[in-house]
Amino acid sequence: MKLATPELKTRELIARSILANGPSSALVLSERLGITPAGIRRHLDALVEEGVIEPREPRTRESGRGRPSKVFVMTDLGRTSFEHSYDDLAISALRFIAQSSAATSGAGAVTAFAHTRAEEMERKFHLVKKNAAKNSARALADFLTDEGYAANVHELPIGVEICQHHCPIAHVAAEFPQLCETETEVFSKILGTHVQRLATIARGDGVCTTVIPNNALSKRTNQATSTKKQMKGKASA
Repeated sequence: MKLATPELKTRELIARSILANGPSSALVLSERLGITPAGIRRHLDALVEEGVIEPREPRTRESGRGRPSKVFVMTDLGRTSFEHSYDDLAISALRFIAQSSAATSGAGAVTAFAHTRAEEMERKFHLVKKNAAKNSARALADFLTDEGYAANVHELPIGVEICQHHCPIAHVAAEFPQLCETETEVFSKILGTHVQRLATIARGDGVCTTVIPNNALSKRTNQATSTKKQMKGKASA
């Protein structure tokens, strides 16, 4: 059995940091991981040469002089070296087939299976996160991370964005987009509001992004407040 060298362990640490946090510059990685800038750049060069990551221009330019630092993102090849859920997906699909009637076939069967998988995801979320803040985007992101999606939450002027930097079933979802569609539907059910999927790894985007608009959040909050007032009124009557 070949043991990983300290060099390889450090490169895996850097790659996982990019996977979990999204596009990152050498300076950010150095501060995040406590590795010297020179050491980070050496490992980044090696990871780029191996095809695990690639450099890109940052989306937003920082104010001030000089060119903005390049950021490094995970490639499709790089993602294949991390955890996937194809075995679990295959078992779920076979179990669904075994329990389905002979009339369930073709595209309809794929959609039906996708809904079954989404329902299981929702059930598992409520089971695992039953003590978390209800309808919390952060709780959903934490749950997705535990499931291998490397997710986090960002505040946006228009609302809240959930980013999934890894997809354990990306290659399957690329051929069967129903899996992404039903996943978006279950996000909406868990959060109790409208959500908008803007990008997916399965479609070739660098990250899966789902936005919860501010107006949807406000509407949900107002509805919850109204319901509480009604319950208090009934209790005092």
